Amino acid sequence: MTNQGCSYNGGICHQIVEPCEGCNRSGEFTTGWYCTACPEPEVKWKNGNCNMASHISTASSSAKTKINPLKASKRGMR
Repeated sequence: MTNQGCSYNGGICHQIVEPCEGCNRSGEFTTGWYCTACPEPEVKWKNGNCNMASHISTASSSAKTKINPLKASKRGMR
């Protein structure tokens, strides 16, 4: 959605859905709140989080692997 209007699907953009509130990509236009990155926000949230959402941070879980102390001591000697 832009100030000139919507160029998606014959000029029909869909308003943002509830999970989109608080995103930096949502903008208020004369007809309501629209996403500036995606013309149909409901589809982005259908299978989980939207990949364009700026208000959601994904925390990567890095599993600590156990290090063999014998190998670690040999590496330290190099």
